[in-house]
Amino acid sequence: MTKHKTLSEYALRRYRLAGKAILDEHGNPFFAATDTLKAEIQSRGAGHFVSFANYDYLGLADHPEVKAAAHQAVDRFGVGALASRLVGGERSTHQKFEDDLAKFLGVEATLSLVSGYLTNLTVITHIMAKRDAIFLDELSHNSVATGARTSDATQIVFRHNDLDHLDQLLTENRDKFKNALIVVESLYSMDGDTVDLARIVELKEKHQVWLLVDEAHSIGVLGKRGAGLCEYCGVDPARVDLIIGTLSKSFASCGGFVAGQRGLIDWMKFTLPGFVYSVGLSPVITAAAAKALELIQTESWRVAKVAHNAEFLRDTAQAAGLDTGPAIGRAVVPILFNSIWETMAVSQHLLEHGVYVPPVVQVGVPKDKPRLRFFISASHTEEEIRQVVQLIVDRPLVEPPRQPAPTATVAAAL
Repeated sequence: MTKHKTLSEYALRRYRLAGKAILDEHGNPFFAATDTLKAEIQSRGAGHFVSFANYDYLGLADHPEVKAAAHQAVDRFGVGALASRLVGGERSTHQKFEDDLAKFLGVEATLSLVSGYLTNLTVITHIMAKRDAIFLDELSHNSVATGARTSDATQIVFRHNDLDHLDQLLTENRDKFKNALIVVESLYSMDGDTVDLARIVELKEKHQVWLLVDEAHSIGVLGKRGAGLCEYCGVDPARVDLIIGTLSKSFASCGGFVAGQRGLIDWMKFTLPGFVYSVGLSPVITAAAAKALELIQTESWRVAKVAHNAEFLRDTAQAAGLDTGPAIGRAVVPILFNSIWETMAVSQHLLEHGVYVPPVVQVGVPKDKPRLRFFISASHTEEEIRQVVQLIVDRPLVEPPRQPAPTATVAAAL
């Protein structure tokens, strides 16, 4: 008979299997207090602190107008929304922000929620039922995969960006289900590649299915105006049933949103569990995101700058013989290494020189493709990008441990 384990004993065992030995060997590069880290690096003369680990794609997180808007919202509305908007009412700024966001994206309506992760999870589980099917990319974000897994619908996974495979699966399976949903991402968060939206829309219409596009990493990044994948691919947003986005990247705050036809959004206002049963978006966050949305449009150079910086990192790294995978050079650029141990060591080497890029190992990526994932900002400079590539090229050789530890499953797969 198996000996009963306490929850703490069970958790410790799972933690060991997840790669605790790697953290013991190399130290824990995660959960760094970056403000403290910056002060420590500068105090020991390690030079200028640079982070490639944050989502601030357009460099708006520290913008004086964004901070001023947040301050004014605190003074006028207080800190929190204090209840679900359905049962406790909302602030006047909620609807205005959602209307302005819808206009920017070219859709009829949007609805904001307190978490981007929650938005995918609650929308997918809400619209898909037992007789339905969800067709999702094998590299879908955890919020998409978890939403599909916890819904009552059948999951059908297609090979990453292999739309011929998706077409085949739809041909073989569509008639077996009442409703079907294709879920793709606009800019994949681990590889920095994108999907052929025009072809996806053709498949959607050919097989009479719905389409959800997760635009978490592409709003403010793709397209001349930063309006996302539809603008980038020249596709009318009306041909996409649902667009999911986040406020934590280009909008420099936090939360998520769902966008689509007005009737769909009106229905969700009264029925979507993650909205109805969650507190409304903080008026402080709403104000900051609203100001960021305004600045994306009035300071449009930021969209071009982040594209330039991402392409510059990709091209500079490739010229130095580094592997950037399939990255297209927009906001997210990975550099892949041969082993977990090398990846951890390179991350530590960069940190010692004032550059913060935590490693990504196992969770969210294949076991044989550990990497450093670079989030590129409009505020980065070419000199900072050259410096980090040169530091990687000049890295010391890494000797693997004599006794290999269990495969790590620790990562910041966000």
